[in-house]
Amino acid sequence: MPSTVEQLSPSRVKITIEVPFADLKPSLDKAYAQIAKQVTIPGFRKGKVPPAVIDQRFGRGAVLQEAINDALPDQYSRAVVEHELNPLAQPEIEVTRLEDGDVVEFTADVVVRPDFELPDFADVSATVDPLSVDDAVVDEQIDLLRQRFGTQHDADRPAADGDIVTIDLLGRKGGEELDDATAEGIQYKVGAGGMLDGLDDAVTGLSAGESKEFTSTLVGGPLRGEEADITVTVQKVAEQELPEADDEFAQLASEFDTIDEMRADLRTRVEQMARLDQAAQARDRVLEAVIADLDFEVPESLLESETRARHEQINAQLAQAGLTLDQYLADAEEEQTAEEFWADVDTRSAQALKAQLVLDKAADELEVGVDQADLTQHLVRRAQQNNSTPEAEAQHMMEHNHTGEWMTEIRRGKALAALVAAATVTDSDGNAVDLANLRPDGSIGEAAPADDAADEAAGDAADEPATEEAPKA
Repeated sequence: MPSTVEQLSPSRVKITIEVPFADLKPSLDKAYAQIAKQVTIPGFRKGKVPPAVIDQRFGRGAVLQEAINDALPDQYSRAVVEHELNPLAQPEIEVTRLEDGDVVEFTADVVVRPDFELPDFADVSATVDPLSVDDAVVDEQIDLLRQRFGTQHDADRPAADGDIVTIDLLGRKGGEELDDATAEGIQYKVGAGGMLDGLDDAVTGLSAGESKEFTSTLVGGPLRGEEADITVTVQKVAEQELPEADDEFAQLASEFDTIDEMRADLRTRVEQMARLDQAAQARDRVLEAVIADLDFEVPESLLESETRARHEQINAQLAQAGLTLDQYLADAEEEQTAEEFWADVDTRSAQALKAQLVLDKAADELEVGVDQADLTQHLVRRAQQNNSTPEAEAQHMMEHNHTGEWMTEIRRGKALAALVAAATVTDSDGNAVDLANLRPDGSIGEAAPADDAADEAAGDAADEPATEEAPKA
């Protein structure tokens, strides 16, 4: 099976493969046997129709087409391995020569991973933000606990900042009531903000049974962004009483006997969250540093497909939320035009694809493998993220044929973890960064516990190699 490769561009090649008819014979025999089982010809038993009769009745061309399609995937795969290519998409196949009884020649035009050299990972360095835990963050956590354990008492007085009021809202525009701006029995903390502009000023000073009208901009529904007349009626005013942050409160809200012990535990938790954030930042910065030093182009066809998919996903999310892009940018207080937003999306798409190519090559050079334990841990973490079960995630993986995709994701994560472990990571103060929170698979956090159902499903998936759809002529 002689084959040659022509480099059409840094990320595209044309493979030319010649298949002698001697190599095609098993596929020809198989094609004749399959056709013989499918046809009924008087005088011959089912499945026993001779090849010569099939050629006469249906034409030799149909048999050759069937045989070539059967042989082609294996011939193509052998050529890929022989020339050490890394295809990134299905090839475009064309039969360029067919001499019956002698040889078949076909070409495969395919996008491949461009050739580039990875740096020595030990020479890679990255800088992250220093670890900082502000006392104010701990105080905020304690205040949240105090609010959770606080009590409410009806107050026979006008509403003031910090009170919990029960209110009715009635929205009108042009004198007509708006269903999307009308609600009853809503609990609202005066001064919290985030519901309707002007609501805090309107309810402040109102007692139970009193109402006030104001104008506000609607934040949802089909009239989002338009002004409407709002009438707010206070049903009840309640005063919130918060417990003192003392030893008694610590015993009520935690397993600790003193407020100092409780505060120390909260600080430890906050520090751990900060370390997780720092490890995630280190992982991203190291990969960014590697990518920045590599000069190669992402295959154009893949980039077009990726950017189109991202555009469609974002537009679908905006449509589902009832927003235009301009509305979203305004609400998010982003100082970007729509054109700048899409340009940023396209840049990120290119960076994401470049990162995938880098990690795939790193995984090849490091000979990274994925075993059943890796897949099990992945299923457990997905279950934690999606608030489901590992068994449900495993079933979803098998039903939607995600096994190959997820194993590739795991392999890239393990390659990234190895890259980060070899690199030098310091904070902006020059201190070495503790990367104990970076798991061997590249994710951040403690190791996820195994699950029997996930382990069994992962074993089933690991037994079946990931395959792509076979190329056809």
